[in-house]
Amino acid sequence: MTTSATVIAVLVVYLAVLLRIGWWGRTASHEVSGYYVAGKRLPSWVIAFSSNATGESAWLLLALTGMGYLAGAHAFWVIPGELGGVALSWMLVAKPFKAYTDRYDAVTVSDFLEDRFRDSAHVLRLVSAVIIFSMATVYVAAQLTASGRAFESFLGTTYESGVMIGAAIVLYYTTVGGFKAVAYSDVVQGVLMVACLILLPTVGIVAAGGWTGMTATLAQADPAFLRPMGAHGLSAPGIASAVGFVAIGFAFLGSPHLLTRFIAARHQDDIVVAGPIAVLCMTVFIVGAILTGIAGRALFPGLEDPETIYPLMGSELFPAFFTGIFLVIVLAAIMSTVDSLLLLASSAVVRDVIQKVFSPSWSELLYSRAGKLTTVVIGAGALALALPEVRAIFWFVLFAWSGLASAFTPVVLCSLFWRRTTRAGAIAGMISGFAGAVGWVLLFKDRFYDLYEMIPGFALGFAATVGVSLLTKPPTGADEEFEWVREVVRRPFGSRSFP
Repeated sequence: MTTSATVIAVLVVYLAVLLRIGWWGRTASHEVSGYYVAGKRLPSWVIAFSSNATGESAWLLLALTGMGYLAGAHAFWVIPGELGGVALSWMLVAKPFKAYTDRYDAVTVSDFLEDRFRDSAHVLRLVSAVIIFSMATVYVAAQLTASGRAFESFLGTTYESGVMIGAAIVLYYTTVGGFKAVAYSDVVQGVLMVACLILLPTVGIVAAGGWTGMTATLAQADPAFLRPMGAHGLSAPGIASAVGFVAIGFAFLGSPHLLTRFIAARHQDDIVVAGPIAVLCMTVFIVGAILTGIAGRALFPGLEDPETIYPLMGSELFPAFFTGIFLVIVLAAIMSTVDSLLLLASSAVVRDVIQKVFSPSWSELLYSRAGKLTTVVIGAGALALALPEVRAIFWFVLFAWSGLASAFTPVVLCSLFWRRTTRAGAIAGMISGFAGAVGWVLLFKDRFYDLYEMIPGFALGFAATVGVSLLTKPPTGADEEFEWVREVVRRPFGSRSFP
């Protein structure tokens, strides 16, 4: 069997597994709750792997390895931000958010916000829908771009063919199987990503002469490559870059496609068990990706495109069978994010706008079918964005990641931990956070040492939420709910009863 045929055979087996999972999950997707949150029946190990696989995407295997290749030790600033964000999301956010959403019988983050702030005018829901739809579509387009690159690098297909193949597969199992298929496919994909990010950097470091030989080679080529502050040193650009890397992880505290995992959990006890699994998994992800890029710099210096170091190492250091596995793992990273974003954007249209704002008298089955059709339409729109040109995955993904996080994280955190938060404050915070992140990229970023847009986005989001809340009145009954949630969270395994 030729190298190409071996890689294709591995790919076919993997795609067959995904298609089977999609078909298996179809029985849970005939109603809105089943299609968008798997009926809230997911166990701990599923939500742990699903959350991390969804949060990392092609950014991990192509972009972060490329950043390790480009920036060296300076890229390690990503680690405290990502691990801190993941740990805090499970320790502080998950349990109170789960308690609130179970009390409200929420299916989406917008359900939670509307009930938390008694927003009968649906303003929060509509603002959320606009932000989610726009940013999720851009985010999916970035992931499909990565799919095209992966097929191009591993199999020599055209970029356009790779984009279309990746889109076709993920649209099938997401549309047919809904969130249940998405979550369980994320487990498969997450396990593959963990295995890869242990194996690839280990073999790469050994091939580069071991740790001592690798660092000696890198230090001789560029001493700044191994310095924590990189080529900029302890200067304004260096500090801005390091702070930006740390800030990437803050999005785990409130991005809606990650919060959906907490909604879908069976119960509070599953969240308690899932947290350590998620943190351990993320440690392997981040450290392994950066070390892969660093080893790749020693082995293959002078690459024109650093984001190709992962496929290059996979094809050069391993036999054809493993090359196929590494292609599969790139696709796993891509699909584990695309599927969740498609459902997030679809739920913003069908659940948050059609069902809750316009409220037609449709059956659950009809709403579910509308959700599936919307998923396909959104996927087609993202495909149209991805086909024309290849973009820089690292920064394109970070733009969409920061837009979603800046809009939702400040508002979600205030709603969970500050009883004084008001409806007007939440609306102002959501709009300000989103506008701050997008406006920073468009108007100010290049004049302030490329400071990552999530930082001003968060600052404006929190300032607006707190400032406007202090000038307005909290919703009736919110204080009693706040105390009830605090009591639930204090118990080791929560509570199943809701007043």
